[in-house]
Amino acid sequence: MSQMIGKILGNRYQIIEKIGEGGMANVFKAKCLLLNRFVAVKVLRPELVSDEDFVEKFEKESQAAASLSNPNIVNIYDVGKDGDVRYIVMELVRGVTLKSILKATKILFQMMKLLKLPSR
Repeated sequence: MSQMIGKILGNRYQIIEKIGEGGMANVFKAKCLLLNRFVAVKVLRPELVSDEDFVEKFEKESQAAASLSNPNIVNIYDVGKDGDVRYIVMELVRGVTLKSILKATKILFQMMKLLKLPSR
């Protein structure tokens, strides 16, 4: 996925760096060249692009997320396809990731167990 860095999707989103990954997609920080703002771009993994089931799930995810409006859920700005690359453009949220919070919590509980402290 390092080949994504520097790539421009949809003649609009310049990929800057990878900021996350999941089972179905990788997430990148990008710059919207039209609005001059930073966004998050979720890109379907290349090995899944030819799998119609995953493409359908990816499209349904974007439609479902776009239909939600809540201050605790990122906004969907755009969806697109550039060659074989399918992507969802979202609000870029700064801060700690849920993954890092869960990792820290797991470490905390392991330490409490080692020290034989009650976990409430």
